[in-house]
Amino acid sequence: MTGRRFLILFVSFFSFGFTTPGNDKLPNEQLYTLFSRANEAFRQAHSISDNSDKATKLYEEAILIYEKIIIDGPIQNAKLYYNLGNAYFLKGDLGKAILNYRRAEKLDSADTNIQKNLAFARSRRVDKVKLKTEKRVLHTLFFWHYDFFLKTKFVLTCLFFALFCVSLTVMIWVGRIAPVTVITVISGLLFICLLTSVVLEANNQARKVCGVITVEDVVARQGDGQSYSPSFKDPLHSGTEFDLLENRHGWLHIQLSDNSEGWIPESSADLI
Repeated sequence: MTGRRFLILFVSFFSFGFTTPGNDKLPNEQLYTLFSRANEAFRQAHSISDNSDKATKLYEEAILIYEKIIIDGPIQNAKLYYNLGNAYFLKGDLGKAILNYRRAEKLDSADTNIQKNLAFARSRRVDKVKLKTEKRVLHTLFFWHYDFFLKTKFVLTCLFFALFCVSLTVMIWVGRIAPVTVITVISGLLFICLLTSVVLEANNQARKVCGVITVEDVVARQGDGQSYSPSFKDPLHSGTEFDLLENRHGWLHIQLSDNSEGWIPESSADLI
């Protein structure tokens, strides 16, 4: 429990304006009432100093209400998933915590609280899957593509495009002055690089499906059945993230960050 004190544990308040269209959604008054109940259960649980059964039950109550809001609301809101991730983490369910932090990140990748809590939860995982050497080199060389948020890159793309247009206009009107020419060339190159990065990441987000293992441990196999040999020496544990390659007959064909692959039962993981 000591390490959990480093987690950012503030409960977010938000507007219910961001909803998924539907005819059977709960009225706003009921949503606010449920949300208040969930927050109160979370606060009561967090105020209990020891990891007692009472705290666990209160976290479970908060989780059930948050999930009811998400399913029956229906609500699509990063802060709600963030709250749910916090409740799961403090309950001791690392897999569901990372799953909901990732869902929150998908809706608001620039939120620093989400990023910090996700990074902290990842540090608590049993499985330490490292990037392949080739990927590490790419991440170092093209850090701006991998480290910058999509929104940040989009804003920078617009800024460098504006700078390129202004400097090009100045260069046309006053001639090829060295400083203006340098600014035009550099801003043009940065605009092209960032635009390429935005297009690639947006396309990747649209087609790539990711998931998180949510059971305590699961044996990844070389095929879609229990009769196949294990893919790894040790089982995979709760909180391990993966890219989905294929879904077949209740089995998921997954790829880890080191490009290793395996098949796990569909019931052992949730997709983001």
